[in-house]
Amino acid sequence: MKILIRNGRVIDPDTKLDQKADLLIEDDKIAAVGKDIEDEADRVIDAKGCYVMPGLIDMHVHLRDPGLTHKEDIVTGAMAAAKGGITTVLAMPNTKPVMDDPTRIAYVKHKAKEFAKINVLQVGAITKGMKGEELSDIPGMVKAGIPAISEDGKSVMNTQIYKEAMLIAKKLNIPVLAHCEDINMVNGGCMNEDAKAEEFGLPGISNAVEDCIVARDIILARDTGCHLHLCHCSTQASEVMLRGSKKLGLPVTGEVCPHHFTLTTDDMIKDDTNYKMNPPLRRKADVDALKQGLKDDIFDVISTDHAPHSQSEKNQSMIRAPFGIVGLETSVALTITELVDKGWITPMQMAEKMSYNPAKIIHLEDKGSLRPGKAADVVIIDPEEEYTIDVRDFVSKGKNTPFNGKKVKGKVKVTICGGSVVYEDKGDRL
Repeated sequence: MKILIRNGRVIDPDTKLDQKADLLIEDDKIAAVGKDIEDEADRVIDAKGCYVMPGLIDMHVHLRDPGLTHKEDIVTGAMAAAKGGITTVLAMPNTKPVMDDPTRIAYVKHKAKEFAKINVLQVGAITKGMKGEELSDIPGMVKAGIPAISEDGKSVMNTQIYKEAMLIAKKLNIPVLAHCEDINMVNGGCMNEDAKAEEFGLPGISNAVEDCIVARDIILARDTGCHLHLCHCSTQASEVMLRGSKKLGLPVTGEVCPHHFTLTTDDMIKDDTNYKMNPPLRRKADVDALKQGLKDDIFDVISTDHAPHSQSEKNQSMIRAPFGIVGLETSVALTITELVDKGWITPMQMAEKMSYNPAKIIHLEDKGSLRPGKAADVVIIDPEEEYTIDVRDFVSKGKNTPFNGKKVKGKVKVTICGGSVVYEDKGDRL
Protein backbone atom coordinates (compact mmCIF):
# COMPACT_ATOMS: atom_id res chain seq x y z
CA MET A 1 0.00 0.00 0.00
CA LYS A 2 1.39 3.39 -1.03
CA ILE A 3 0.08 6.76 0.15
CA LEU A 4 1.37 9.98 -1.37
CA ILE A 5 0.79 13.16 0.63
CA ARG A 6 1.19 16.18 -1.63
CA ASN A 7 1.67 19.91 -1.11
CA GLY A 8 1.76 19.89 2.70
CA ARG A 9 3.97 21.91 5.00
CA VAL A 10 6.21 19.08 6.13
CA ILE A 11 7.50 19.72 9.65
CA ASP A 12 10.07 17.21 10.91
CA PRO A 13 12.12 17.99 14.02
CA ASP A 14 14.44 15.05 13.31
CA THR A 15 15.71 16.47 10.01
CA LYS A 16 14.83 20.12 10.81
CA LEU A 17 12.74 20.21 7.64
CA ASP A 18 10.00 22.84 7.53
CA GLN A 19 8.87 23.47 3.98
CA LYS A 20 6.27 22.66 1.38
CA ALA A 21 6.98 19.12 0.21
CA ASP A 22 5.52 15.73 -0.63
CA LEU A 23 5.75 12.63 1.52
CA LEU A 24 5.51 9.07 0.27
CA ILE A 25 4.50 6.17 2.48
CA GLU A 26 5.11 2.60 1.36
CA ASP A 27 3.58 -0.12 3.51
CA ASP A 28 4.49 0.74 7.11
CA LYS A 29 7.49 3.02 6.45
CA ILE A 30 8.24 6.53 5.27
CA ALA A 31 9.64 5.98 1.77
CA ALA A 32 10.56 9.48 0.64
CA VAL A 33 10.23 13.17 1.46
CA GLY A 34 10.85 15.85 -1.13
CA LYS A 35 9.43 18.15 -3.75
CA ASP A 36 7.34 16.87 -6.64
CA ILE A 37 7.53 13.17 -5.85
CA GLU A 38 6.26 11.14 -8.80
CA ASP A 39 4.75 7.82 -7.86
CA GLU A 40 1.68 5.81 -8.81
CA ALA A 41 0.46 5.58 -5.25
CA ASP A 42 -2.68 3.72 -4.19
CA ARG A 43 -3.94 6.95 -2.65
CA VAL A 44 -3.00 10.58 -3.07
CA ILE A 45 -3.86 13.12 -0.35
CA ASP A 46 -3.69 16.83 -1.12
CA ALA A 47 -2.49 18.46 2.10
CA LYS A 48 -2.28 22.01 0.77
CA GLY A 49 -2.34 24.50 3.64
CA CYS A 50 -1.86 21.74 6.22
CA TYR A 51 0.90 20.73 8.58
CA VAL A 52 2.31 17.26 7.92
CA MET A 53 3.97 16.12 11.14
CA PRO A 54 5.18 12.88 12.70
CA GLY A 55 2.30 11.09 14.46
CA LEU A 56 1.80 12.59 17.90
CA ILE A 57 2.91 10.73 21.03
CA ASP A 58 0.94 11.33 24.22
CA MET A 59 2.99 10.37 27.24
CA HIS A 60 0.15 10.70 29.74
CA VAL A 61 -3.17 8.94 29.15
CA HIS A 62 -5.60 7.10 31.40
CA LEU A 63 -7.31 4.33 29.39
CA ARG A 64 -9.01 2.86 32.50
CA ASP A 65 -8.56 -0.68 31.18
CA PRO A 66 -8.87 -3.08 32.97
CA GLY A 67 -11.40 -2.59 35.72
CA LEU A 68 -12.74 0.89 35.04
CA THR A 69 -13.98 0.46 31.50
CA HIS A 70 -17.23 2.31 32.14
CA LYS A 71 -15.01 5.41 31.95
CA GLU A 72 -12.88 4.38 28.95
CA ASP A 73 -11.27 1.29 27.46
CA ILE A 74 -8.40 0.50 25.13
CA VAL A 75 -10.60 0.56 22.03
CA THR A 76 -12.42 3.83 22.68
CA GLY A 77 -9.30 5.50 24.04
CA ALA A 78 -7.34 4.50 20.95
CA MET A 79 -10.11 5.83 18.70
CA ALA A 80 -10.14 9.14 20.55
CA ALA A 81 -6.36 9.35 20.27
CA ALA A 82 -6.46 8.71 16.52
CA LYS A 83 -9.05 11.46 16.12
CA GLY A 84 -6.66 13.74 18.00
CA GLY A 85 -3.75 12.97 15.67
CA ILE A 86 -2.07 10.73 18.24
CA THR A 87 -0.47 7.50 17.02
CA THR A 88 1.15 6.36 20.29
CA VAL A 89 -0.14 6.66 23.85
CA LEU A 90 1.39 5.76 27.19
CA ALA A 91 -1.30 4.29 29.43
CA MET A 92 -1.00 5.07 33.13
CA PRO A 93 -0.98 2.16 35.58
CA ASN A 94 -3.74 3.19 38.03
CA THR A 95 -6.24 0.65 36.73
CA LYS A 96 -8.06 -2.08 38.67
CA PRO A 97 -6.04 -4.15 39.22
CA VAL A 98 -3.00 -1.90 39.16
CA MET A 99 -0.47 -2.53 36.36
CA ASP A 100 2.22 -3.83 38.67
CA ASP A 101 3.32 -7.19 37.22
CA PRO A 102 4.30 -8.63 33.81
CA THR A 103 1.11 -10.66 33.37
CA ARG A 104 -1.08 -7.57 33.63
CA ILE A 105 1.20 -5.70 31.24
CA ALA A 106 0.77 -8.53 28.76
CA TYR A 107 -3.03 -8.21 28.98
CA VAL A 108 -2.92 -4.61 27.74
CA LYS A 109 -0.27 -5.38 25.15
CA HIS A 110 -2.28 -8.23 23.63
CA LYS A 111 -5.63 -6.43 23.74
CA ALA A 112 -4.14 -3.33 22.14
CA LYS A 113 -2.45 -5.35 19.41
CA GLU A 114 -5.74 -7.04 18.55
CA PHE A 115 -8.20 -4.16 18.87
CA ALA A 116 -6.43 -0.77 18.86
CA LYS A 117 -5.54 0.99 15.60
CA ILE A 118 -2.71 2.94 17.22
CA ASN A 119 0.24 2.04 19.43
CA VAL A 120 -0.65 1.56 23.11
CA LEU A 121 2.27 1.28 25.51
CA GLN A 122 1.47 0.34 29.09
CA VAL A 123 3.43 2.06 31.88
CA GLY A 124 4.24 -0.01 34.95
CA ALA A 125 3.49 0.96 38.56
CA ILE A 126 6.45 1.73 40.79
CA THR A 127 5.04 -0.09 43.82
CA LYS A 128 2.72 -3.05 44.26
CA GLY A 129 -0.88 -1.94 44.23
CA MET A 130 0.43 1.64 44.10
CA LYS A 131 0.48 1.47 47.89
CA GLY A 132 3.97 2.92 48.19
CA GLU A 133 5.19 0.09 50.39
CA GLU A 134 6.92 -2.53 48.21
CA LEU A 135 8.50 -2.26 44.78
CA SER A 136 6.80 -3.88 41.81
CA ASP A 137 8.63 -6.35 39.58
CA ILE A 138 10.16 -3.59 37.51
CA PRO A 139 12.67 -5.78 35.60
CA GLY A 140 9.92 -8.27 34.74
CA MET A 141 7.66 -5.50 33.48
CA VAL A 142 10.45 -4.06 31.36
CA LYS A 143 10.84 -7.47 29.73
CA ALA A 144 7.08 -7.44 29.14
CA GLY A 145 7.41 -4.16 27.27
CA ILE A 146 6.83 -1.18 29.57
CA PRO A 147 8.55 2.02 28.38
CA ALA A 148 8.55 3.69 31.82
CA ILE A 149 7.41 3.44 35.43
CA SER A 150 5.08 5.79 37.28
CA GLU A 151 2.85 6.02 40.31
CA ASP A 152 0.65 8.50 38.48
CA GLY A 153 -2.30 9.69 40.50
CA LYS A 154 -0.08 9.90 43.57
CA SER A 155 3.54 10.21 44.64
CA VAL A 156 5.63 7.53 46.31
CA MET A 157 5.92 9.24 49.66
CA ASN A 158 8.54 6.82 51.05
CA THR A 159 11.66 8.49 49.69
CA GLN A 160 13.93 5.47 50.21
CA ILE A 161 11.64 3.14 48.25
CA TYR A 162 11.36 5.75 45.52
CA LYS A 163 15.14 6.13 45.36
CA GLU A 164 15.50 2.35 44.99
CA ALA A 165 13.03 2.42 42.10
CA MET A 166 14.97 5.22 40.43
CA LEU A 167 18.21 3.25 40.71
CA ILE A 168 16.52 0.28 39.04
CA ALA A 169 15.10 2.54 36.33
CA LYS A 170 18.56 3.99 35.72
CA LYS A 171 20.02 0.50 35.34
CA LEU A 172 17.24 -0.56 32.95
CA ASN A 173 17.42 2.72 30.99
CA ILE A 174 13.79 3.74 31.42
CA PRO A 175 12.41 7.05 32.71
CA VAL A 176 10.39 7.63 35.85
CA LEU A 177 7.22 9.62 35.14
CA ALA A 178 6.57 11.63 38.29
CA HIS A 179 3.22 12.81 39.61
CA CYS A 180 4.43 15.41 42.10
CA GLU A 181 2.02 15.76 45.01
CA ASP A 182 2.73 15.75 48.73
CA ILE A 183 -0.38 13.89 49.84
CA ASN A 184 0.11 15.02 53.41
CA MET A 185 -0.42 18.64 52.36
CA VAL A 186 -3.53 18.16 50.21
CA ASN A 187 -5.80 18.18 53.25
CA GLY A 188 -9.03 17.60 51.34
CA GLY A 189 -8.39 20.34 48.79
CA CYS A 190 -10.25 20.28 45.49
CA MET A 191 -9.04 23.43 43.67
CA ASN A 192 -6.21 25.95 43.83
CA GLU A 193 -5.72 27.66 47.18
CA ASP A 194 -6.55 31.27 46.39
CA ALA A 195 -9.25 33.94 46.53
CA LYS A 196 -11.42 31.96 44.12
CA ALA A 197 -11.46 29.01 46.52
CA GLU A 198 -12.49 31.38 49.32
CA GLU A 199 -15.24 32.81 47.10
CA PHE A 200 -16.54 29.29 46.38
CA GLY A 201 -16.12 28.21 50.00
CA LEU A 202 -13.92 25.26 48.99
CA PRO A 203 -10.70 23.85 50.48
CA GLY A 204 -7.63 24.69 48.42
CA ILE A 205 -4.50 22.93 47.19
CA SER A 206 -1.41 25.10 47.52
CA ASN A 207 1.41 25.30 45.00
CA ALA A 208 3.67 23.84 47.67
CA VAL A 209 1.86 20.50 47.34
CA GLU A 210 3.50 20.15 43.93
CA ASP A 211 6.65 22.15 44.50
CA CYS A 212 7.93 20.17 47.49
CA ILE A 213 7.87 16.88 45.60
CA VAL A 214 9.32 18.42 42.43
CA ALA A 215 12.28 19.56 44.52
CA ARG A 216 12.66 16.15 46.18
CA ASP A 217 12.46 14.26 42.90
CA ILE A 218 15.00 16.48 41.17
CA ILE A 219 17.42 15.88 44.03
CA LEU A 220 16.91 12.13 43.68
CA ALA A 221 17.45 12.33 39.92
CA ARG A 222 20.71 14.14 40.59
CA ASP A 223 21.83 11.49 43.07
CA THR A 224 20.73 8.42 41.08
CA GLY A 225 21.30 9.57 37.50
CA CYS A 226 17.82 8.35 36.64
CA HIS A 227 15.87 10.11 33.90
CA LEU A 228 13.09 11.94 35.73
CA HIS A 229 10.11 13.20 33.74
CA LEU A 230 7.92 15.67 35.62
CA CYS A 231 4.27 15.10 34.69
CA HIS A 232 1.58 17.81 34.33
CA CYS A 233 3.62 20.69 35.75
CA SER A 234 1.35 23.50 36.90
CA THR A 235 3.31 25.99 39.01
CA GLN A 236 5.76 28.81 38.49
CA ALA A 237 8.21 27.17 40.89
CA SER A 238 8.12 23.92 38.90
CA GLU A 239 9.24 25.87 35.85
CA VAL A 240 12.00 27.60 37.83
CA MET A 241 13.28 24.31 39.25
CA LEU A 242 13.19 22.54 35.88
CA ARG A 243 15.02 25.48 34.29
CA GLY A 244 17.68 25.23 36.98
CA SER A 245 17.97 21.47 36.51
CA LYS A 246 18.63 21.91 32.82
CA LYS A 247 21.31 24.52 33.52
CA LEU A 248 23.01 21.96 35.77
CA GLY A 249 22.74 19.26 33.10
CA LEU A 250 20.55 16.99 35.23
CA PRO A 251 18.57 14.18 33.54
CA VAL A 252 15.20 15.88 34.03
CA THR A 253 12.45 16.64 31.52
CA GLY A 254 8.97 18.01 32.02
CA GLU A 255 5.53 18.29 30.47
CA VAL A 256 2.64 20.72 30.48
CA CYS A 257 -0.99 19.86 29.71
CA PRO A 258 -3.21 22.06 27.50
CA HIS A 259 -5.62 22.85 30.31
CA HIS A 260 -2.79 24.20 32.44
CA PHE A 261 -1.50 26.57 29.74
CA THR A 262 -5.01 27.62 28.67
CA LEU A 263 -7.08 28.19 31.82
CA THR A 264 -6.56 29.90 35.16
CA THR A 265 -8.47 29.53 38.38
CA ASP A 266 -10.37 32.71 37.42
CA ASP A 267 -11.99 30.80 34.54
CA MET A 268 -13.65 28.35 36.91
CA ILE A 269 -17.44 28.24 37.16
CA LYS A 270 -18.88 27.51 40.57
CA ASP A 271 -20.03 23.91 41.06
CA ASP A 272 -18.83 22.88 37.57
CA THR A 273 -16.74 19.80 38.24
CA ASN A 274 -15.38 19.80 34.69
CA TYR A 275 -12.91 22.32 36.09
CA LYS A 276 -11.73 19.90 38.78
CA MET A 277 -8.38 18.37 37.91
CA ASN A 278 -5.17 17.37 39.64
CA PRO A 279 -3.01 19.42 39.72
CA PRO A 280 -5.66 22.14 39.83
CA LEU A 281 -5.90 25.18 37.61
CA ARG A 282 -3.52 27.80 38.95
CA ARG A 283 -3.08 31.59 38.95
CA LYS A 284 -2.21 33.71 35.90
CA ALA A 285 1.40 34.04 37.07
CA ASP A 286 1.74 30.27 36.99
CA VAL A 287 0.17 30.00 33.54
CA ASP A 288 2.45 32.72 32.20
CA ALA A 289 5.47 30.87 33.59
CA LEU A 290 4.35 27.63 31.95
CA LYS A 291 3.96 29.33 28.57
CA GLN A 292 7.36 30.99 28.90
CA GLY A 293 8.87 27.62 29.81
CA LEU A 294 7.32 26.07 26.70
CA LYS A 295 8.61 28.93 24.56
CA ASP A 296 12.13 28.57 25.96
CA ASP A 297 12.10 24.76 25.61
CA ILE A 298 12.37 24.30 29.36
CA PHE A 299 9.33 22.07 29.09
CA ASP A 300 10.00 19.31 26.61
CA VAL A 301 6.56 17.77 26.18
CA ILE A 302 2.88 18.61 25.79
CA SER A 303 0.73 15.74 27.06
CA THR A 304 -2.97 15.53 27.82
CA ASP A 305 -3.37 13.67 31.14
CA HIS A 306 -6.56 12.36 29.49
CA ALA A 307 -8.65 11.34 32.52
CA PRO A 308 -12.17 10.22 31.54
CA HIS A 309 -14.96 9.79 34.08
CA SER A 310 -18.61 8.92 33.71
CA GLN A 311 -21.21 11.67 33.84
CA SER A 312 -22.68 10.30 37.07
CA GLU A 313 -19.28 10.45 38.75
CA LYS A 314 -18.73 14.04 37.70
CA ASN A 315 -22.29 15.05 38.61
CA GLN A 316 -21.41 15.39 42.28
CA SER A 317 -20.19 18.24 44.44
CA MET A 318 -16.75 19.72 43.82
CA ILE A 319 -15.49 18.01 46.95
CA ARG A 320 -16.85 14.56 46.07
CA ALA A 321 -16.37 14.45 42.28
CA PRO A 322 -13.19 12.78 40.96
CA PHE A 323 -10.30 14.81 39.60
CA GLY A 324 -9.65 14.84 35.87
CA ILE A 325 -10.71 15.94 32.39
CA VAL A 326 -10.44 14.39 28.93
CA GLY A 327 -7.95 15.76 26.43
CA LEU A 328 -7.12 13.43 23.54
CA GLU A 329 -9.50 15.10 21.10
CA THR A 330 -8.74 18.71 22.03
CA SER A 331 -4.96 18.92 22.53
CA VAL A 332 -4.06 19.84 18.93
CA ALA A 333 -6.62 22.64 18.70
CA LEU A 334 -5.76 24.07 22.11
CA THR A 335 -2.03 23.99 21.34
CA ILE A 336 -2.51 25.81 18.04
CA THR A 337 -5.07 28.26 19.43
CA GLU A 338 -3.31 29.13 22.67
CA LEU A 339 0.37 28.68 21.82
CA VAL A 340 1.14 28.63 18.10
CA ASP A 341 -1.32 31.33 17.00
CA LYS A 342 -0.30 33.57 19.88
CA GLY A 343 3.41 33.25 19.14
CA TRP A 344 4.44 31.31 22.22
CA ILE A 345 5.79 28.36 20.22
CA THR A 346 6.44 27.64 16.56
CA PRO A 347 4.89 24.78 14.57
CA MET A 348 8.30 23.09 14.74
CA GLN A 349 8.26 23.32 18.54
CA MET A 350 4.76 21.88 18.52
CA ALA A 351 6.03 18.85 16.59
CA GLU A 352 8.98 18.56 18.95
CA LYS A 353 6.90 18.65 22.11
CA MET A 354 4.07 16.46 20.86
CA SER A 355 6.09 13.84 18.96
CA TYR A 356 9.87 14.05 18.63
CA ASN A 357 10.79 14.71 22.26
CA PRO A 358 8.41 12.06 23.68
CA ALA A 359 9.92 9.51 21.27
CA LYS A 360 13.40 10.36 22.53
CA ILE A 361 12.43 10.24 26.20
CA ILE A 362 10.94 6.74 25.94
CA HIS A 363 13.46 5.48 23.37
CA LEU A 364 11.12 4.91 20.43
CA GLU A 365 13.81 4.97 17.78
CA ASP A 366 11.47 4.55 14.79
CA LYS A 367 8.92 7.21 15.81
CA GLY A 368 8.71 10.97 16.16
CA SER A 369 10.38 11.43 12.78
CA LEU A 370 9.53 11.68 9.08
CA ARG A 371 12.97 10.50 7.96
CA PRO A 372 12.80 7.80 5.24
CA GLY A 373 12.88 4.35 6.83
CA LYS A 374 11.06 5.45 9.99
CA ALA A 375 7.61 4.18 10.97
CA ALA A 376 4.81 5.60 8.83
CA ASP A 377 3.09 7.41 11.68
CA VAL A 378 1.90 10.75 10.29
CA VAL A 379 -0.67 13.39 11.15
CA ILE A 380 -2.11 16.00 8.79
CA ILE A 381 -3.45 19.11 10.54
CA ASP A 382 -5.25 22.11 9.09
CA PRO A 383 -4.02 24.95 11.36
CA GLU A 384 -6.55 27.44 10.00
CA GLU A 385 -9.78 25.49 10.29
CA GLU A 386 -12.02 26.96 12.96
CA TYR A 387 -14.64 25.03 14.87
CA THR A 388 -16.37 24.85 18.22
CA ILE A 389 -15.52 22.01 20.60
CA ASP A 390 -18.62 19.88 21.12
CA VAL A 391 -18.55 16.92 23.50
CA ARG A 392 -21.31 15.28 21.46
CA ASP A 393 -18.68 14.72 18.76
CA PHE A 394 -16.21 12.99 21.09
CA VAL A 395 -15.52 9.31 20.46
CA SER A 396 -14.08 8.96 23.96
CA LYS A 397 -16.51 7.65 26.55
CA GLY A 398 -15.51 10.62 28.66
CA LYS A 399 -17.22 13.94 28.00
CA ASN A 400 -15.78 15.69 31.06
CA THR A 401 -14.10 18.82 29.72
CA PRO A 402 -14.31 22.53 30.55
CA PHE A 403 -13.74 23.30 26.85
CA ASN A 404 -17.19 22.36 25.58
CA GLY A 405 -18.39 25.30 23.47
CA LYS A 406 -14.92 26.85 23.11
CA LYS A 407 -14.08 28.21 19.66
CA VAL A 408 -10.69 26.98 18.47
CA LYS A 409 -8.42 26.77 15.43
CA GLY A 410 -6.55 23.71 14.20
CA LYS A 411 -8.19 20.47 13.16
CA VAL A 412 -6.77 17.00 12.61
CA LYS A 413 -7.67 15.95 9.07
CA VAL A 414 -5.93 12.59 8.69
CA THR A 415 -4.08 10.30 11.10
CA ILE A 416 -1.90 7.53 9.66
CA CYS A 417 -0.44 4.82 11.90
CA GLY A 418 1.83 2.11 10.59
CA GLY A 419 0.98 3.10 7.04
CA SER A 420 -2.79 2.78 7.49
CA VAL A 421 -5.29 5.63 7.70
CA VAL A 422 -6.80 5.26 11.18
CA TYR A 423 -8.76 8.50 11.24
CA GLU A 424 -10.05 10.87 8.59
CA ASP A 425 -12.11 13.98 9.12
CA LYS A 426 -15.28 13.85 7.04
CA GLY A 427 -15.41 17.60 6.51
CA ASP A 428 -15.07 19.40 3.19
CA ARG A 429 -11.28 19.29 2.88
CA LEU A 430 -9.10 16.31 2.01
